Amino acid sequence: MRLRTVGWLALLSFGVLVALAPAPARADDKANANGTWKWSFTTQNGQTFETTLKLKQDGDKLTGTVTGRNNQETEIKDGKVKDDEVSFKVTRERNGQTFTQTYKGKVSGDTIKGKIEFERNGETQSRDWEAKRA
Repeated sequence: MRLRTVGWLALLSFGVLVALAPAPARADDKANANGTWKWSFTTQNGQTFETTLKLKQDGDKLTGTVTGRNNQETEIKDGKVKDDEVSFKVTRERNGQTFTQTYKGKVSGDTIKGKIEFERNGETQSRDWEAKRA
């Protein structure tokens, strides 16, 4: 009789552990970068610009466009999504010079928060960015 009780207790304990264990992440629980994202930034001379980013995620591939100064839409390049992190590059031309910005950020719900890296006067610089899904 005692052996049977111990067996039931072991089975009951196992059942409680299984019930309390965290559920494995499902594919549909992963961050979704699809959509239109907006944020604004202020330049060193005090001008504020709003940026609109339109993203389409297909697995780990990321495509889309970003609209910046003068409302000019530019295609993103090298777009990737991995472990809820997005990364892509934007190359623009202004006053006869080409500028490339590298965006990296973490998607969490309706927010992407990260860093933008770019080169200015031969030095790599960065600034924070935080976009909200529109």
